[in-house]
Amino acid sequence: MSTRVRTALVSTAGHCKVACGFCFRADRAHGFLDTATYTRTLSRLKEAGVEGVCLSGGEPTHHPQLRQLVRLAHQFGMAVSMVTSARTVAEVIALSQVAHLLANVTVSADSQGAMLLGRTTRTAASGLDTLRAIGTETKILHVTCWGLRDEECEDLAGLVSEAGVEVQFSPVVLDERALRRDGKSVQDYLVQQRLDADVLRRYFNLSARYRAYLDELGDLQFPTDGGERWPCRSAAAYVSADGDIRRCPYGQASVSAHAPRAVIRQFLTAPAQDRVTPDCAAICRSASACDDDSVSCAAV
Repeated sequence: MSTRVRTALVSTAGHCKVACGFCFRADRAHGFLDTATYTRTLSRLKEAGVEGVCLSGGEPTHHPQLRQLVRLAHQFGMAVSMVTSARTVAEVIALSQVAHLLANVTVSADSQGAMLLGRTTRTAASGLDTLRAIGTETKILHVTCWGLRDEECEDLAGLVSEAGVEVQFSPVVLDERALRRDGKSVQDYLVQQRLDADVLRRYFNLSARYRAYLDELGDLQFPTDGGERWPCRSAAAYVSADGDIRRCPYGQASVSAHAPRAVIRQFLTAPAQDRVTPDCAAICRSASACDDDSVSCAAV
C-alpha cells in the first residue's frame, strides 16, 4: 500500500557553511534552487495532493529570493515551515523577514559532544537566541545529541523552559565513512545513543516514540530478517536544489520537475520502491510525524 505524500522537504541551496562532520544531507553542490523550477515543482506537488513544504538547505536563509519562495508556496495554498541553522546577523535578519509567514521554524543545534564530533558551533543557547528574535507562532529547537552529561542537560532544560519553545532531540547518525574516521563501530554509537537517552530522560519527558525510534535505528543497522530493510513509508517527498523530485532523499528513483505532469503524479502516487536506511530515517523521522505531539519533549 502506498503512503500518501502530504509534505515535501525542499533543498533551497546545495551548500552549507556549517558543514557538520555528521551531516546526512543527500545532496551537496553549489548554487540555489531556481525560482522557476521551484514554481513548477509546487504546481506538480499540489496536483499530487501535497499540503505543505519545509524549506531546508544547505541553509535556506542564504537563498536570495527566500521571501518569494515562501509567498509562492502560499499562492498554491501550502503551509510553509523551515529548518535552519541561522546564527549570524544577516541570517537572522533574513529569517525574521519571513518568520511571520511560516507555520513553524526549527532551529538546529548540537550538544557539546556533537559539536566536538561534527566540528560545529551550533550551541543550544545561540539557537534559542535565534528563536527569540523571530515572530513565528511555533518555535522548535532541534538538538542533535552525542556524549550528553547531566550538567549540560540540566542547563538546557532551564534554558528551554525559560524561552518557552518546543524541543526535539535526535541522536547523531554516523555513516560508515564517519565511523571509520572516528574509530568507532556501529555497536559503539548505538550504545552511546542509549546512554544519551538515559541522561535526557532525567531532565525531559521523553516520549515512548523516542525509544522506539532508537530501536528502529538499531534494527536498520542489524536487520533481523536476513538483511532485508522495509520499504519507505514516509509521507514526505524530497526536492533537491536542482529540481529532482524523489520519494526519499537517498533514493535511486527520481523524476525531474520538468517532466510531464502525468509522469510526476504517477511517481508521487505509486508505491515507493526505496528501502529505509539509517540516513533517511534520521531525516524522515520529524518530517513524517510533523503532526505528532510526541516528537516534542517538555522539560521536567
